[in-house]
Amino acid sequence: MAQNDFSVLGEEKNQNCLSKIDMKQISSLLAAVALLCGGCGQESAEVRLFEATKIKAEQGDAEAQNLLGVLYSKGRGVPQDDVEAVKWYRKAAEQGYARAQLQLGGMYYFGKGVPHDYVEAAKWYRKAAEQGDDLAQITLSTMYDEGKGVPHDYVEAAKWLQKADDEGHAFAQKKLVVMYAKGQGVPQDDVEAAEQRIAEAQKKLGEMYYEGQGVPQDEVEAYAWFLLAKANGNEEASKPVSGFEKRLTAEQIEKGQARAVELRRLIEQKSAK
Repeated sequence: MAQNDFSVLGEEKNQNCLSKIDMKQISSLLAAVALLCGGCGQESAEVRLFEATKIKAEQGDAEAQNLLGVLYSKGRGVPQDDVEAVKWYRKAAEQGYARAQLQLGGMYYFGKGVPHDYVEAAKWYRKAAEQGDDLAQITLSTMYDEGKGVPHDYVEAAKWLQKADDEGHAFAQKKLVVMYAKGQGVPQDDVEAAEQRIAEAQKKLGEMYYEGQGVPQDEVEAYAWFLLAKANGNEEASKPVSGFEKRLTAEQIEKGQARAVELRRLIEQKSAK
């Protein structure tokens, strides 16, 4: 049985997501360039795209500066050069271009073209996150969750996940459920409301395990979370608990109950810190 399938979205995965977005943009632009130059080859189209982008970037166009950084980072139309990529990302980022701020944060996070620096990475991620960039919001949440470049703070981690959730990011919603189910980052200004939110999240987490929604499908783990939600006052969890107890084997029920006790103990331990 999985003990913790809910690590925060890693920055490496986030960068992969951003890379796919970058490559999609480049592919679209290359197709347009190839059409304009009468069907020139891939290499020729890349060089033409680079040259046209550099002209606009040197004129101060922030979008072009960011794209030029991407072209240098990927080595498209020009030899790959992380130092040059950082240079152009920075120019766009300092103009307030959110995607470049996100890119620059990633370069500091991984130490590409600049010294590895979590504090500087968090600074640029925050700038992009404050402009509503959901990838930056999730990454900043990750950094608060792990205490990288910023103080370890579950409340701040949950706050930025909530903002990404508000932008419609599916992963942020799932991770927020997980955090709340574990009692992490739940606002404590209203104790009763906080307890209700935790129990509701625990029920939702049970549903996620039952359906295999973003996590490995696991009926015993689902049963354990429903038990926890029910014990914490969520009446809607009673029905799935009864359903599991009719369907699961005696051994599975015993494992689920033991897992629920273990989860409660782990949550109480973290709450006491």
